[in-house]
Amino acid sequence: MYKGLLHLHSVLRWVILILLLVAVYKSFVDRKKAFTSGHKKTGLFLMICCDVMLLLGVYQWVTGTWGLKSIQVNGMGAVMKDSVLRFFAVEHTTAMLISIVLVHVGYSYSKKNIPDSLKHKRSLLYFGLALLIILISIPWPFRLVGSGRVWFPGM
Repeated sequence: MYKGLLHLHSVLRWVILILLLVAVYKSFVDRKKAFTSGHKKTGLFLMICCDVMLLLGVYQWVTGTWGLKSIQVNGMGAVMKDSVLRFFAVEHTTAMLISIVLVHVGYSYSKKNIPDSLKHKRSLLYFGLALLIILISIPWPFRLVGSGRVWFPGM
């Protein structure tokens, strides 16, 4: 079950990245136009996917070998000295939590009674920051922390 959820977690990253790119693009291109329900729905789907990803990630952090168990077995001092262990136990988790908060804040502005140009500006800012943090915090196959991982696991 753990491996299947890990694959789902990895595949869902692509859905989130695509939705973030769409949301940032739409807010940038339509920044002088009306904020439509399409903009709001993109943010909503993005937020839902991020929440599902959060649940999957918390499960993996608690039950997997790279999160809580790594800290329990090695101790926090040893985990913080090892860049790969630190990445999964602390850095990845913290950065993704921050990005999910940014997505929620960005979506919350779409529901406020503010001018449409400000909605686009805030969505662009918060979704753009979330995209940047997520891109930095993914264990890509070309990084040390992602070595041995594949682009599309389970396929």
